[in-house]
Parts: sequence; C-alpha cells; structure tokens
Amino acid sequence: VQLQASGGGLVQAGGSLRLSCVAAGIKINSNARAWYRQAPGKQRELVARIKPDGSTTYGDSVRGRFTISEDNTRNTLHLQMNSLKPEDTGVYYCGIEPRYWGQGTLVTVSS
Repeated sequence: VQLQASGGGLVQAGGSLRLSCVAAGIKINSNARAWYRQAPGKQRELVARIKPDGSTTYGDSVRGRFTISEDNTRNTLHLQMNSLKPEDTGVYYCGIEPRYWGQGTLVTVSS
C-alpha cells in the first residue's frame, strides 16, 4: 500500500493550494480517509476527514476555508485550501485511517 501526497508549496497569505493524495494497493474509500497536519513544534492535528458513510468533518481552524473531496475513479483524495493563513504552515499528511499514511507534503504560508 502506498499513499503519495503532492501539491504543497510556498504561497502568500490569502492564497490557495490544492493537495492531492493518490492511493495504490488499496481503495481510497476503503475506510475513513483524512488529512492531518503537523506544524513545527506542535502535535499532529486533524484537518479534514471523510467518514465511511461519506460525511465530512473539519478541524475548527480550517472549517469554511478548506474542502476535502475524493475522486474514486482516480483513487485520489484532495484538499482544497483557500484563504490560507501563516498558521496553516506545516507538513500535511494524507491517510486511510487508522493504518495507512503518506509521506507528507510541506505547505508554507508567508505573511
């Protein structure tokens, strides 16, 4: 099983990025799938999750700005991030909970 995240980069505050996570060896919708992030010196936190029933949950700090979605034909999970803030900076990890995780992609938001 492999999860390959991409789409991170450097963006100015107020900008947007779209992260993608391609799954191989497993169906992306085989269980709850999620994006987490870890900022320097902080614990990993949930950004967004699609539950097995298809409903979504978001972390309080990103609700209304980020959107999680998936393309089952491409076995891919996405995270659309709008109105980015410097505090969104961190490494973003995609995963199929609880067991499978990608390597992370770095998002840096400059002020």
